[in-house]
Amino acid sequence: MKSCAELDIIIMADVDDNIFVYLGGDQVVPDDVTHVIIDRSVKIIPRGAFRLREQLVSAKFHDGIEKVEEDAFIGCRFLRGKIKLLGVREIQEEAFYSCRALTDVQFDDELETIKKSAFRYCESLQTIIIPSVRTIEAGVFEDCEQLTDVEFGCNLETIQQHAFYTCSNLRRIAIPLKDDMFPLHALHERYTQFDDCLNLETVDLVGGIHKAVSSLLLDCWQTEMIAEIDRINQDLPSTYSWEKAGAIRTWIRRVIDRVEHYKAEHYRLLKEDMTLLELALWKAKLDEKEGDNSNQKVQAKRAKVDVESVRKERRIKSGADIIIRNVLPFLQLSEEE
Repeated sequence: MKSCAELDIIIMADVDDNIFVYLGGDQVVPDDVTHVIIDRSVKIIPRGAFRLREQLVSAKFHDGIEKVEEDAFIGCRFLRGKIKLLGVREIQEEAFYSCRALTDVQFDDELETIKKSAFRYCESLQTIIIPSVRTIEAGVFEDCEQLTDVEFGCNLETIQQHAFYTCSNLRRIAIPLKDDMFPLHALHERYTQFDDCLNLETVDLVGGIHKAVSSLLLDCWQTEMIAEIDRINQDLPSTYSWEKAGAIRTWIRRVIDRVEHYKAEHYRLLKEDMTLLELALWKAKLDEKEGDNSNQKVQAKRAKVDVESVRKERRIKSGADIIIRNVLPFLQLSEEE
């Protein structure tokens, strides 16, 4: 029975006889290597391991690699197609710098940090989906000219300066609703994350914000929040590229403020509804004790009218509706935001 690595070698040998199995450690990679398989024993690809191997066209990773260190594949300008960085937790500085022919990189939910300029000058990258990353350091995707779409997950905390500088074809990003995600550039005293992203015009929010909005008590609140969330996509097309990051940051703060406002209003109305219902029920019970049978019916009917009017005003039909429509959404708002 052949191992996976042996089978990969056989398959790749049909394309090129120059197959190299990388075992890590002090092993020296030949300058003329064209196809590489990373052995499953390798957990860390060390600094400069494949530096300037300009004839390298393919590299097969396994899902047990935890870290790709600094300059590991820097200058591999003909490394092409798709690479799978499954299981990788950290990609260090300039790890894939100037891998100009690389078209696709697949990440999973292990990756936490991508350090400075890790994918700079990867000019052929088109789409990036990184579900778990927390930190995007400065210049990570700088000069990725063909990059059009980037999607992050709910764990994202920081996108640092010039992260997407000169990504002229970038059209869409998806980010979580978090304040202070964009640090200020100390020298320029502004937010530079999307400088020269001339075509950036769409920002989508990931996470629980849309579910939270749908749980708001009043329809008018939901309508206003939907309009507020979409506002950035109306403004970005006419915003100068060097102002886009600042505009996105201001918009995030505004959306968060509105969500907090409506959460407070939601809680206030919920308390009022509960108090009114308790008073109406208490009045109904009191009237039952004071009157005779016929009077009880009259009073009960009157109490019922009172209760129904309160419910109608607050759009509440029953005690169960109070819990389902008001209490549970409020708890959802508290948990999701």
